[in-house]
Amino acid sequence: MIKIFQYECKRLLWNKFFFGLLLILLFYGWQVLNSVTILGVSHTAPFSPWSFGDYLSRMIPLLWIGALFFLTFFTSGKAQRVNILTDATPVSPRRYALTRCAAALTGTVLLALVCIAETAFFYGQYFSWYSWGQLIFPVLITLVPALIFALGSGWLLGQIRPWLVYVWMLIPFGCMALPLPDALKIWNGQFFGEYPLTLGTLDPGFSMPAAVLIVQCVLFAVGIVLLMIRPAHSKR
Repeated sequence: MIKIFQYECKRLLWNKFFFGLLLILLFYGWQVLNSVTILGVSHTAPFSPWSFGDYLSRMIPLLWIGALFFLTFFTSGKAQRVNILTDATPVSPRRYALTRCAAALTGTVLLALVCIAETAFFYGQYFSWYSWGQLIFPVLITLVPALIFALGSGWLLGQIRPWLVYVWMLIPFGCMALPLPDALKIWNGQFFGEYPLTLGTLDPGFSMPAAVLIVQCVLFAVGIVLLMIRPAHSKR
């Protein structure tokens, strides 16, 4: 399975799509950092967890698309025809599917790390600020649930109908256009700009309402569960 994982990673990462998406992420991220983050969000410092969380929420739509595009390598009509042959091999279809998911996750993590590394460079270059440990929690509660849910839901939809993955890519943009409840405002990019203003102090310490934490944890758990599901028509 290690050789299969290495092969799938090479197939995902060594292609024009990956490098093109990488360039788009870097360009867009740099624009956000220089036009929005540098000013600070809701009267907080540019390098505060609030401003960093706002940056991450703005990057989620592109990272979401990247994660789902990785899945199209495995859920396309051509890939599903190949699955008929792989299902006939001694390798467990579930293990083979999980190996592919692991490759897609690896590619998604690399894209996310590039976005985070760009922020670290920006903070060091402009503010000589290197306390990056303060930014771990915003990553865990903002990026991780969103990307795991993207992979899990996209994986299931792609096995049902390959074209559904492309429709699912539009979800973050739909969320941005909707007036979501407070517990879901991470998904329309409003949470990090609005919630600090309700705390009554300038540059408040980073905290999140229980409802937001619960929603993000549920999305993470649902994403994990969906990664384990194989629709009936795809089983042996």
